[in-house]
Amino acid sequence: MENVVLQLSKTTMGTAPEELGTLLLKNYLSALLAEAFYPSFITLYADGVKLACENSAVLHELQQLQEKGSVLLLCKTCLTYFSLLDKVKVGVVATMTDIVTVQRKADKMLSVV
Repeated sequence: MENVVLQLSKTTMGTAPEELGTLLLKNYLSALLAEAFYPSFITLYADGVKLACENSAVLHELQQLQEKGSVLLLCKTCLTYFSLLDKVKVGVVATMTDIVTVQRKADKMLSVV
C-alpha cells in the first residue's frame, strides 16, 4: 500500500470566500471517504489544527478518516499558540519533528491549498 500524506494547513480550501472554502474542504474530505481513499497520515498545522477541534465543520469527516486508518498528527506548537490543546476531538498531538518524519517517509504528499 502506498504511503500517502495529506497536509492541511488551513480551515478552508482555495482562495474562495470562507463559507465556500469550508464547503469545498468538507466536500473534498467526503469525496476521499466515498472513494475509499484513506491517506496513511493527515498532518494538520498552522490554522489546519482547528479542523480537529470542537466545533469544526469537518470534524465528522476527520473522525471517519481516522476510523478508516488514517493517522492524524496535530502540531502541538500550533495548538498551544491557538490555546486549543484542551479542544482536540480527533487525532494525536505531535511535534513538528514527528510531522517532518512522516513527510520524509511518504511515497506521495498531497496538500490542500
